Amino acid sequence: MSTTDAARPQPRLELAIGGMTCASCAARVEKKLNRLEGVEATVNYATEKATVFAPIGYDPALLVAQVESAGYTAELPTPPTPGRAESAGAGHTGDHELAALRTRLIVSAALGLPVVLLSMIPALQFPGWQWVALVLATPVVAWGAWPFHRAAAVNLRHGAATMDTLVSLGVSAAFVWSVYALLFGGAAAHGMSGADLYLEVAAGVTVFVLAGRYLEKRSKRQAGAALRALLESGAKEASVLRPAPGSDDLREVRIPVDRMVVGDVFVVRPGERIATDGIVTEGTSAVDAAMLTGESVPVEVAPGAAVAGGTINAGGRLVVRATRVGAETTLAQIARLVEDAQSGKAAAQRLADRISAVFVPVVIGIAVVTLIAWLLLGFPAEAAFTAAVAVLIIACPCALGLATPTALLVGTGRGAQLGILITGPEVLEATRRVDTILLDKTGTVTTGRMALVGITGDSDEPGGDDETATAEALRRAGAVEDASEHPIARAIADAAKREGALPPVTGFRSDGGLGVTGTVDGERVVVGRAAFVTAAGMPLGAGLQRAVAEAESSGRTAVVVGWGDRARAVLAVADTVAPRSAEAVRRLRRLGLDPVLLTGDNETVARRVAQEVGIDTAIAGVLPEEKAEVVRRLQAEGRRVAMVGDGVNDAAALASADLGIAMGTGTDAAIQAADLTLVHGDLTAAADAIRLSRRTLATIHGNLFWAFAYNLAALPLAAFGLLNPMIAGAAMAFSSVFVVSNSLRLRSFRPLAATGSTAHATEERRTA
Repeated sequence: MSTTDAARPQPRLELAIGGMTCASCAARVEKKLNRLEGVEATVNYATEKATVFAPIGYDPALLVAQVESAGYTAELPTPPTPGRAESAGAGHTGDHELAALRTRLIVSAALGLPVVLLSMIPALQFPGWQWVALVLATPVVAWGAWPFHRAAAVNLRHGAATMDTLVSLGVSAAFVWSVYALLFGGAAAHGMSGADLYLEVAAGVTVFVLAGRYLEKRSKRQAGAALRALLESGAKEASVLRPAPGSDDLREVRIPVDRMVVGDVFVVRPGERIATDGIVTEGTSAVDAAMLTGESVPVEVAPGAAVAGGTINAGGRLVVRATRVGAETTLAQIARLVEDAQSGKAAAQRLADRISAVFVPVVIGIAVVTLIAWLLLGFPAEAAFTAAVAVLIIACPCALGLATPTALLVGTGRGAQLGILITGPEVLEATRRVDTILLDKTGTVTTGRMALVGITGDSDEPGGDDETATAEALRRAGAVEDASEHPIARAIADAAKREGALPPVTGFRSDGGLGVTGTVDGERVVVGRAAFVTAAGMPLGAGLQRAVAEAESSGRTAVVVGWGDRARAVLAVADTVAPRSAEAVRRLRRLGLDPVLLTGDNETVARRVAQEVGIDTAIAGVLPEEKAEVVRRLQAEGRRVAMVGDGVNDAAALASADLGIAMGTGTDAAIQAADLTLVHGDLTAAADAIRLSRRTLATIHGNLFWAFAYNLAALPLAAFGLLNPMIAGAAMAFSSVFVVSNSLRLRSFRPLAATGSTAHATEERRTA
C-alpha cells in the first residue's frame, strides 16, 4: 500500500476545471498548480477535476486564480452527497454541453459533406463549383471550428500550445491557402480539377475532429455513469417522527434528507428507500442492498440491525434511528472513494502526461521541418504544404491523456456497482504483483459469530443420546443462556429459539467466565464449563467426557448442561466458516496467489479452519500488534503480500501490506487502511476484486500501447506525404474514440459467480 498519503500536505481540495479540450490542457493546468509553493496537484482530463493538496489555511481563491491565469476556469465543486439536487444539475450541464456539441457537428457535417464530395468526385464538379465549395466551407471553418480557434488563441495568449493549436493551425492553413489559390493563384481558372484547393481538408478535418470530440465526450459521460447513478440513488425525503404540537404523541413529518441529524427516528414503508444510515428500532423486513453490495438476495433485518441509506425496504414497515447523515453515510463514503480512485494516475500514465506536455510544440516543429525539407528537395509547394498540414492534423495526444482516466472511470464505476471499491491506480499495479495473500480468520474466513455446531447427549444413560433428550437439553440451556449477553450464550439461545419457544427462567445467576444457573420447569439448570457443572454436583459420564475432549481437540468450545443429579449433554460452539470461503480460496489459488491463514486463536483452531477451507499454511497465536510484523517478515522473504481483514486489529497489517483488502462488514479503521474494500463482506469478492483490478490495469496498458503506436506510426507517414490531411483528421478522431471504447468494455465485467462453472478456471487463468 502506498504511504505517500501520509506525507502529503493537507487539506485536500477539489477544483472543477473548465475549458480543457485535450490531455495537453490537463498537463498545463497541473504544471501551473504545482508551481505554487506547498501545493501538490493532479489534474484528470476525463473527470475534468483537479485534486489539490495544499497547506492548512491555504486560500482556495489562489488556486482558482492560478488556473485562470493559464486560460481555463476553476471552481470548488459541491462534495458528493447522495440524493442532492446538485448531482442531477451537474448531469444536466453535461447534457447541455453534449447537445450543443452535437448541433455544431450536425450543421458542420451538413455543410462540409458537399464540399468533400465536390472536391473528390470529378463527375460532380461543374463550372464555378470552387466558389460554391468556398461558400459552404466558410461557416464550417469559422463557426464549426470556432472552439478550436478560440482555445488556440487563449493558449497562444498564455504562451502555450495544445491539441487545439494543431487543429486550428491545420484547418486555418488549408482554408487560407485555398482562398489565396482562388483569388490570386488562378485555381478558379484551372477548370474542373481544383488541384490547388484544400477546402475539403479544412471542412473534412473540422467535421472529423468534432465527431471525435462528440463521441469522446459522450463516452466519458457513459464511463462516469456508474458514479452518477450511485450519487443519485439516495432518498430525497424522509418521514421523521416528531412530537405533535401540545402533545407527546409522535407524528410523521416529511423533510429533505439533507436536514436530517444523527438521532432522528424515521419511518420507511415498503418500497421506499432508506433515507440514511441507521439502526432498526421497530419492525422486520427484507432490505434490497444490491446497489451497495451487488448482491441480488435481500437481507432480512429486525430490531437492532444496521441498515444503509439508499437501500430499498422490500418488505414490512420499519422504524429506524439515524446514526450517520450527509457526507458520513456509507453511500457518500463509497462515492468519495470511487471519485478518489478516478482522480489518480497509474505510473505509465504519468509518463504519457510528460510526453503530452511537450508533444504539441514538437509536432509543430516537425511540421515546419517537413515543409522546409520538401521545398529544399524540390517538390512543389502544394505537396510540401499537404505533408505539413497532415503532420499537424494526425498528431493526437488526446488518446494518451484518455488512456488511464477512462479505464479508471469505467473500472471503478463497475466495481462500485458490484460492491468492490478501488482506492486508486496504484492499487492496480499492486494487484498484478502480489503472490501471497494473508487471510485473517475471524470475520473474514469465518463468519465472526459463534454458532452451535453440535449436541452430544449422555450415551451412558438409557435414551440419553436420543433426539428427544438432546432437544430437551438445548431447550433448557437456551432458556438459561437467553438472559446472558455473552457471544457463546447468544449462540446457544438463538439455536434453541429456532427450535421453539423458550420456557421461563427464575433465579438466574451468572458466574463470569464460568457459567450460568437458573430454574427451569422447577429444576435447577447449570450451563457452563465442565468443571463448573461438576462443582455444582452434576458429574459427567464417560461419554460426555469424551465429547468435551473431542470438541476441544477440534478447536470448538465445549459447553456442558446439567440438571438434577448429573450432566445431560455437551453443546459444541464455534465460530463457523463462512459458506463461500472454501470456494474463495480455490479462486485465489487459480489467480496465482498462495493463501495463508492468520489468527490469534490457538494452533488447533487455526489448523481446523485452514483444513476446512483448503489452506496449507496457518500462522496461529498472533497478537493484534504482531500481524503487521508477519506481513513485514513475509516481505523480507521476497514475497509480495496482500492482506484481507475486517477489524481494528487488522488496520496496521492492511496498511503495511503491498495490497490491503478490507471486508466492508468490518470497522472503519480497517476500511480506511485498505486499498480495496469489499462492501458485502464475501471473501469470494476478493478474487473478483483482484480480477477486476488486473483487467482494468490491462486495459490501461492496452490503451497506452495503441496510443503510442498510433502516433509513432502516423507521424512518419504524414511527414513522408503518405497521408491525406482529411484522412489524417479521421484517423486522429478514431484514435481517441478507440481508447474510450476499449475502456467501456470493462462495463461487461461479471463476477465469476454469475458465469458458468466451466468458464471459471479459464477466466481466472486468463486474468492471472
